[in-house]
Amino acid sequence: MSIAQLLSAGGFTLWLLSLFSVVSLAIIIERFIYYRTRSRVARPLFMASLAKELENGNTKKAVEICQSVNTPFAKVAYAGLNMVGHNETVISNTMERAVTIEMILLEKFTGIVGTIGSTAVYIGLFGTVLGIIRAFKDISLSGSGGINVVINGISEALICTAAGLCVAVPAVIAYNYFVRKVDIFVTDMELCASEIMDLLNRKQKN
Repeated sequence: MSIAQLLSAGGFTLWLLSLFSVVSLAIIIERFIYYRTRSRVARPLFMASLAKELENGNTKKAVEICQSVNTPFAKVAYAGLNMVGHNETVISNTMERAVTIEMILLEKFTGIVGTIGSTAVYIGLFGTVLGIIRAFKDISLSGSGGINVVINGISEALICTAAGLCVAVPAVIAYNYFVRKVDIFVTDMELCASEIMDLLNRKQKN
């Protein structure tokens, strides 16, 4: 069957699933690129360079390093280093707010993919039920047709279930990947904030 024939057989539910598929794919590509561009620098190397500058008393250079690195934990470090001179509570609260802001950006659109993944199968089943009802209705109106008509109608109706699975499976896999990736980013940000506080405390003691 051609794409036009599939859409015609599936009815409005298949059109809806097609829309969900396009939206899901667009978000998956956008989030993958977003995470990839913010994972190019390893936190240990970044913190080692910051520690070196802070030990030398060059806070300005450490801030410049944070600005040159496009990662969530660098934004957290930048927020903390910009508050150098304030008390420990102010610096800590500033970095906590930065972590929250970065989390919002990291989780952007991921809920949509999760929703699509959890509902696409049910939408496909709904379309299949409607297709089967329509097939039996056509048989009752025609008064004939036999098993061939029944099988043909059910096979067309099952297109919706297949489409629902094709949309749901990649969306669920992508959503689980997003959740795992965000967890890694959050862990890096929290470790970075803790290490920044240790470096600043060590600097004050020296």
